[in-house]
Amino acid sequence: MKSFTFTITDPEGFHARPAGMFVKEAKKYSCITTVVKDGKRADARKMFGLMGLGIKGGQTITIETEGEQEEEAAAALQEFLTANL
Repeated sequence: MKSFTFTITDPEGFHARPAGMFVKEAKKYSCITTVVKDGKRADARKMFGLMGLGIKGGQTITIETEGEQEEEAAAALQEFLTANL
């Protein structure tokens, strides 16, 4: 399993547009990808799950990838978050 933390720098937080793009990116990989915030977990492939976490600007989240392609997924998702949030 690979994991990394990321602090959201966008003042609007993890809102619908970037969340939708994040889900699309996560679906490219066959591994299980989970977003964790304050002990709550959501499948990164499910838009409503991500939105349910209520991630706001300045908050830190953890991304976990497990299984086939976990290395590639972690690198791509970290790059996505850096570029978009």
